[in-house]
Amino acid sequence: MPEARAGAPALDETMMAMDVVDTIRHAERLVERELSGEERQTRLRDRLREIYASQGIEVSDAVLDQGIAALEEQRFAYTPKGAGWRRSLAVAWATRGRWGKAALAGLGVLVIGWGIWHFTVVAPRQREAAAVTRELQQDLPRALRAEYDRVMAGTQDAAARAEAQRLLAEGEAAARAGHLAEARARRAALIELTDRLAAAYTVRIVNRPGEPSAVWRVPASNPRARNYYLIVEAVDRNGRPVEVPVTSEEDSRTARTARWGLRVSEAEFERVRQDKLADGIIDQPVIGQKAAGTLDTQWTVQTTGGAILSW
Repeated sequence: MPEARAGAPALDETMMAMDVVDTIRHAERLVERELSGEERQTRLRDRLREIYASQGIEVSDAVLDQGIAALEEQRFAYTPKGAGWRRSLAVAWATRGRWGKAALAGLGVLVIGWGIWHFTVVAPRQREAAAVTRELQQDLPRALRAEYDRVMAGTQDAAARAEAQRLLAEGEAAARAGHLAEARARRAALIELTDRLAAAYTVRIVNRPGEPSAVWRVPASNPRARNYYLIVEAVDRNGRPVEVPVTSEEDSRTARTARWGLRVSEAEFERVRQDKLADGIIDQPVIGQKAAGTLDTQWTVQTTGGAILSW
């Protein structure tokens, strides 16, 4: 067997020194106690000699000194490498059995949650936004132009045509600016204008038993005055009620109705009252005509056009 190189410790001495280090490392209290004062190496060497002697092992002072020196130099200690992405990746792969199922379950929950959120929140919002864009850019401009054309084809009334031009211009401007509510409102106003122009009806005084044909009111702004009204109704040529927009002069409320109170002069009020008192019948109940293609009613009585919706 070849001789060991000069200066190199024998293998058994090295192994024994490693055992000494291991003995010291596993006796942490011993290390703390023996290395915490002066002459610590001497006391530690004596203590180690006692430990090995109790085990029947004879260890030389040179081996003990070598083990103590190795402990202080951390020669046989394992120092792990610093953390890095490669080490973290290797550790994650090695421990995948512990965290893999939980991670997969968590990923599944995230995917399902994202899917629910997408189909219940994102997708409806996207469809709504697309629908609004299409309405502003295509549907409303076409509808506004179509209603405008209907008005222009159905009347020669200058006021009605001017109103239609104003509503069309405002509606188109609102659509270009992205103001959906305003554009819709102008379209609705054009539709109402078209309906008003198309309507044709007769306005007559209500003349039925148990129903008033005329009333008077005391205005809140002037308790000494009286306002006089004829109770009238709008009917078509077949006598069927026609609902028309009426605005009350008492509270500015507008409603579609076939019956309202039309404000007239006191003299007209008295004429109708006396006519009904005479025989219970109003001889000339028709007091107005509304022709198709016009906005205004042609009255045969003196009236301010004021109205009330309740009496």
